This record gives sequence, structure tokens and C-alpha cells, in this order.
Amino acid sequence: MFNKVNCKPNDTTQWKIEAGYTNPQDYDNPNAQIVSCDSSGGKYALDVAKVPGTQIATAAAELSTTSNQWEVLVTLKSAGATAFANLTADQAAKYYQAASTNEDDFWLDTIAVVLDGNVTTAPETNGAIPGGTFQVTGNFTQAQATQLANVLTYGALPLNFTILTANTVSASLGHAQLVGGLIAAAIGLGLVVIYSFLYYRGLGLVSVFSLVIAGTIALLAVMLLTKYQNFALELAGIAGLIVAIGITADSFVVFFERLRDEVREGKALRPAVEAGWKRARRTILVSDTVSFIAAVLLYYFSIGEVKGFAYTLGLTTIIDVVVVFLFTKPMVTILARTKFYGNGHPMSGLDPARLGARSNWRSSVRRTQVKRQTGAPPRSPVSGNSGEA
Repeated sequence: MFNKVNCKPNDTTQWKIEAGYTNPQDYDNPNAQIVSCDSSGGKYALDVAKVPGTQIATAAAELSTTSNQWEVLVTLKSAGATAFANLTADQAAKYYQAASTNEDDFWLDTIAVVLDGNVTTAPETNGAIPGGTFQVTGNFTQAQATQLANVLTYGALPLNFTILTANTVSASLGHAQLVGGLIAAAIGLGLVVIYSFLYYRGLGLVSVFSLVIAGTIALLAVMLLTKYQNFALELAGIAGLIVAIGITADSFVVFFERLRDEVREGKALRPAVEAGWKRARRTILVSDTVSFIAAVLLYYFSIGEVKGFAYTLGLTTIIDVVVVFLFTKPMVTILARTKFYGNGHPMSGLDPARLGARSNWRSSVRRTQVKRQTGAPPRSPVSGNSGEA
């Protein structure tokens, strides 16, 4: 069986299939010898368990006061302390030889820590350890020492996990889910575009280009994350991208409504853009901040596919801020200088009459006042055939 198993790094399941372990009782039986693998691809032949996990009283990661390195301090219960003392005494007497050239002696002098059939670590015994208290040392980082302590602590729980259900998603089903998600995104985007042109008319161009740029950046970000960070875009992640359409739409709706409020008050378009932006940007930032915090908390506390939804939601929220500040607002500022938008064309979406402005836009052109010369006689009215002018 040892020769049948092919251990690979980070493999926790495939080697069990190769060994013929069809259920947890095959590799989780403390009274049976088994073959096992560790996370680095090392292969082991394990004897029956001498100290079961239920005999561990405490396990904690701490910083050594002598070597200034992280280690794990383990305390065993009474029965476990006796069994561990006998095991380490036998190993030290037979196999602990610092100058030995026999490779078998080293491996026979190690003790494997096993969880769910996988070897977590296999430290060498450097002598008999009576008393039931010992340290596991090595070149541990704080995270590695904490992880080992957690494994030992979980092993103290008398629990066995049994697979109740297992779902296998075929490639065709995964492709169907992807296509369905993309169709839903296209429908949602199309409805937002139609609404933008019907309600905002000419301003709808700004919203459409904002959505296109935000979608392009999101797509490029997902492609880069997939290539360099092994990010997998699942159906939940696609749902997060679809929700991002609404987030981006909310941002330009807030800005456009503030802008139209300024127009209703009778301001010319160019000063109305700046005044409306000052009123809108705080609302946009607060809204996106709330969405980003929600995405971070959801990613931290959730598991499985929900993490993919939270990840894409947070990513697209950041993209929305970038697009609104670097594209939407500057584009509206540029359009305000054109005759179509600046003069309030009925199809621009900024027609003062349609918006119910209090008065027509005041011209921003300065008027030259004519001063009367001192002592000059007043001008007489000009009369004509059709009456006085």
C-alpha cells in the first residue's frame, strides 16, 4: 500500500483514494497501521496510535524565552502521559543516535501528529519525556505554531466527521451557470441603459459610458486575479458583479439628481455642476463605504461561495468610486461647456423648463454699463412713424 500512494503537496484527499480508504474509519482508526501524507508531499507508514488526541489536555503556541523562537507547549492527561513516556523512552533507547548514518533510525525516532489521516508534523524525539509536558520546536512562525496548536486542540475533541451529502458539478452545468449569469447581467445592464435614456435623455450617455468603463475594469481585474492569484469566478461571484451595476447606477443617479436640483434653482449649468458635485460626492462616498464594509464583513465571516460574492462586491465598490471620481464627474464638466448641454436643449436632460426651474438660466457674460458724462443733457426719446422707441 505504501508503494501505491503518490503523495503530492497540499493533497489531503487524492492519496486516500489511491490507498483504498473509502470512509473515515479506514484512515482514522487508532488501532490500525496506515499510510499517510503531509502537506509538503512527504509519505509515511504509521504505526497504531500510542497517544490518541483525547489524551491532550492543553496545547498552546508561545515564544520561547531561551531561543526566542515560536514553539508549541503540550500537556497530556494522566493516561496519555504514561503512554508518551514509554514511547519516547523506547525511541531514545533504540533509535536516537545523533551520529548514526542509518536513515531508518531517524524516521523510527519521529512521532507524527495526525488529523483526519493527514500528517500535520513529525518531529524527532531527542530523549525520553516523562511527566506529560513537552515542547514541539522547529523553525515555526507564529502562524505555523498557532496552526499546530489548533490541530492538537481539535484532536482532543472526540468527534468524527462523516460526509452526508456531496455534490459534483459537471463542466456542462458550470458552463450553463456561467452563461445564465452573463445573460442576467446583460438583461440588468440593458434595463439600466433604457431607464437612463428615458429619464435622463442626453445624460444617459454619461451613465452608459460609466457602466461600460466600470465593467471593463472589473473584467480586467477578474482576469488578472484569475491568472496571478488563482481566483475562481463562480456563480456567486457573478451575482456580485451584477449587484455592482446597481451600485454604479446609484452613484450617477445621486449626482444627476443633485445637478438637476441646482438647475431648478436657476443656476447656469457650469456652476450647477460644481455645486451639485459638492452635494453628491459625500453621499456617494458614504454609500460606497457602507457597501465596502458590508462586503469585508461578509467575506470574513462567511464560507464557501459566499466569499466569492463578497469579494466581487467589494472589488466593484472600489471600482465604482474610481469611475465616478475620475470619469463621470469630469465628463459632465466637459459636456457642460458644449452648446447642446450648456444651453439646456430639451433632449439633454437639463432643460430648465422641463425641470421646472424658478427662472431661466442667468447669463454668465458680464454686461458693460454706459456712464453718463457729467453735465451732459439728457437724451430725448426717439420717435418714429410707429410710435415712441
